[in-house]
Amino acid sequence: MKYTYRLPLLVMLTISTGSAFAQNGGLDPSNPFFTPSNLPLHAPAFDKIKNSDYKPAFEAGMKQRLEEIKKIANNPAAPTFANTLVAMEKTGLLLTRVQETFDVLAGAYTNPELQKVEEEEAPKLAANSDEVYLNTKLFKRIEAIYTKRAQLKLDAESKRLLEVYYQNFVLAGARLSETDKEKLKKLNQEEASLSAKFSSQLLAGTKAGGVLLNDKSELAGLSDAAIEVAARNAKAAGHDRQYLISLQNTTQQPDLQSLTNRATRQKLYESSINRTERGDANDTRATIARMAQIRAQKASLLGFSSYAAWKLQNQMAKTPAAVESFLSKLVPAATAKAKQEAADIQALIDEQKGGFKVEAWDWNFYSEQLRKARFDLDENQIKPYLEIDNVLRNGVFYAANLLYGLTFKERKDLPVYQEDVRVFDVIDKDGSQLAIFYCDYFKRDNKRGGAWMSNMVDQSKLLGTKPVIYNVCNFTKPAPGQPALISASDVRTMFHEFGHALHGMFASQQYPTLSGTATARDFVEFPSQFNEHWAMDPKVIKHYAIHYKTGEPMPQELINKINKAATFNQGYSFTEILAAHNLDLQWHNLPANAPLKDVDQYEAESLHKTGLDLPQVPPRYRSTYFAHIWGNGYAAGYYAYSWTEMLAHDAFAWFQENGGLTRANGQRFRDMVISRGNSQDLATMYRNFRGKDPQIKPLLISRGLIKE
Repeated sequence: MKYTYRLPLLVMLTISTGSAFAQNGGLDPSNPFFTPSNLPLHAPAFDKIKNSDYKPAFEAGMKQRLEEIKKIANNPAAPTFANTLVAMEKTGLLLTRVQETFDVLAGAYTNPELQKVEEEEAPKLAANSDEVYLNTKLFKRIEAIYTKRAQLKLDAESKRLLEVYYQNFVLAGARLSETDKEKLKKLNQEEASLSAKFSSQLLAGTKAGGVLLNDKSELAGLSDAAIEVAARNAKAAGHDRQYLISLQNTTQQPDLQSLTNRATRQKLYESSINRTERGDANDTRATIARMAQIRAQKASLLGFSSYAAWKLQNQMAKTPAAVESFLSKLVPAATAKAKQEAADIQALIDEQKGGFKVEAWDWNFYSEQLRKARFDLDENQIKPYLEIDNVLRNGVFYAANLLYGLTFKERKDLPVYQEDVRVFDVIDKDGSQLAIFYCDYFKRDNKRGGAWMSNMVDQSKLLGTKPVIYNVCNFTKPAPGQPALISASDVRTMFHEFGHALHGMFASQQYPTLSGTATARDFVEFPSQFNEHWAMDPKVIKHYAIHYKTGEPMPQELINKINKAATFNQGYSFTEILAAHNLDLQWHNLPANAPLKDVDQYEAESLHKTGLDLPQVPPRYRSTYFAHIWGNGYAAGYYAYSWTEMLAHDAFAWFQENGGLTRANGQRFRDMVISRGNSQDLATMYRNFRGKDPQIKPLLISRGLIKE
């Protein structure tokens, strides 16, 4: 996932006028955000930043930003591209510094003090953003330039910047009456507050939702290492001689695959789906119902029938109808396969004389048995070959070297925010430094669920900055002295998030607004999903899949089994994702006059009417813990994962047609796609690379939904 700031702002840099103290919104010079970090590439000085530094830096950054914007809007000179748009690209460095650093900790290493800052500052930042986008004088300058764009002889990237600014301002409400602007501002602030509240509720609800067990027998089926982790989790939570299974962000939980005790499986599953529906302070139902209503009301103010219709204007899909049409081509095949898989699981249960009908908490346990029987493949056979450092250095980094000529050098001199975080210099093919990369792979109670990438520092030729990138995941941390062995799914996650990282590292834009991953949602997941393909490339897997004890490479026979089983259980895995796509779209297709919804009832109705209400196949995220759409910027955009999966498989088909993993192919992909940011129309960019529009067939083949 590409993480999007929850607190809205434009990309910024300060204008050199007046004293340094005045420039920085009156911020105390002793605050570490007062000036850029003097570390390499301006990487954050985490060892110098205190919780108490954020709030005053946010306040000063917002003040500085508005002062700079006001100067641009009130400039008596006729509007030009340079004195308006380029000037705007150079506003608000202080706010960018604090925002990007704060986002790292708010997501990966938060605490009650930071959560309080987030909830207090969210509505203020929303208001600050509105002061820019709803500034009438500023919009008139942009509109005047946009109107005569054909005569300006702008280079391609500058023309794109003008188009993006104009569309963003219009979509933000720049054309509204003053009365409607005030209504919109209030809605924006309330939404920002509720989004921050949701994130805090979800983190607390997920932590509290862990399953506490008294007897080791209840964990039958788990490995000794997993049981040791559960014991350690319980002890850390103050429960000696007990066991605590903590929750992951998704509906299904990894341990459901192994637990032989059906009652424990049911308890774990129900704890997962009810984590934020317990009628306590962490219950998110009222929060999200109001957020959906606010978004529908905002869309109506802006002249659109629904929030989705508004949000999709600057995406590749363009309209909700286009998304619905795309999904309609996937749902029948996915659900048909899922129903057949359910029948196969039920047959196995009956064969074993289980005496019960398959439920959602049974699926992974019995599907794993089917996988073992059909393909002679056991996850426990695979994990010893997947030690995390080997996967990173000899898999993720190695593939990037083969494709793009990159090399990586770990450094221990830069401060980190938590001891598990690692830092690498990224060296380009010509020996120059391309970026700095941070990775933070292990789960913590104060880290939100899932996996994501973002920037600590953005790339921009205009600003003279190179990217500082980070990846965050939630893999289980091993007990002390034990190797960090991960699953094949975790390996794909590492390659996925590093695909985002490459998109950010290769950024080569003049303007920060267009840099790197600052693209449409239904494009940004394309480079990440594309990069997943290299995890199983013969050259790559042989290089990283090394047994942690013997040093022997994974046998080709085992690799063949993994490849043969690649489409197993795809009916389930694709249907759960499509159900989440559907929930997102239904919540954001509501009209402005829709009353507050009963969340559980509306969720059930939404799944039923689209044929995705399979009782054994729940959505990957239920509405109440769907962080992507309520906290992380994917509202009306979660479909992007399948849309970009189409792009990724289609692009990989081009590689297969042209020699596979080669430096030449990698360089072409870098030059034509992942170094281009948002500097070009994205559909045109893809078409130029592929030679034609993307086709859905490679996706369906990869998922095993149709035959080649």
